[in-house]
Amino acid sequence: KMNKTIFNITKMDCPSEEQLIRMKLQNFDTVKSLEFDIPNRKLNVYHSGNPEPIFSALETLNLNTTLISTEETNAVAETDTSNSQRKLLWTVLIINFVFFGLEMLFGIFSNSMGLVADSLDMLADSIVYALSLFAVGGTIARKNNIAKFAGYFQILLAVIGFVEVIRRFIGIEAMPDFKTMIIVSVLALIANVLCLYLLQKNKSKEAHMQASMIFTSNDVIINSGVIVAGILVNWLNSSYPDLIIGAIVFVVVARGAYRILKLAK
Repeated sequence: KMNKTIFNITKMDCPSEEQLIRMKLQNFDTVKSLEFDIPNRKLNVYHSGNPEPIFSALETLNLNTTLISTEETNAVAETDTSNSQRKLLWTVLIINFVFFGLEMLFGIFSNSMGLVADSLDMLADSIVYALSLFAVGGTIARKNNIAKFAGYFQILLAVIGFVEVIRRFIGIEAMPDFKTMIIVSVLALIANVLCLYLLQKNKSKEAHMQASMIFTSNDVIINSGVIVAGILVNWLNSSYPDLIIGAIVFVVVARGAYRILKLAK
């Protein structure tokens, strides 16, 4: 018999987190299909047997998962394992990776830790999309090794960034270029909204974007934070807003890396 189990996942507010969940459950023979409702933080799992092993696997991702209900069903959600899904993942991977490069470059030139940190957030999403593409069909051991390497690499970058923020807090540093911060962050914001639009459009029957998606995505909040920090740098004539947003984003990146490492468990 087929069961439909509904989970509430309060920290699932990003398409990259959807990919982490897909990867976590892809080797479960009992799982037939997954139905994501990111704006409402819901996941419907169509499966045979007991939902407890699925629940335990989801809990390891630390996305604050609760099991709402399980019921027998005849219907199964359609799964899109087609080329269009792969093409979509390649598109968002390329957009994120290009902006990782741009933000890192302009972050270094403009002396902005906020931009450097945001670039690592873009890299973190790129890593998740790349893992989704390359781990599919590969052996579990291979997937685990890639996830481990990616997770530790990301943590290392976040720690280096955090140490640099502390060094700048203590020392006297040149002021970040607030104009570059704002312009590059606005472009990154547009890129993130485009990625969200593409991913949602692929899912929903309507082509229009669900407004709640735009405002609940972590990446968009972070981009907006860097824009606000750029405005405050100019207004207060201080580099502290840039360092504070940088420190916050490095913590977010480290948390994302921790989730990637959980894929290897």
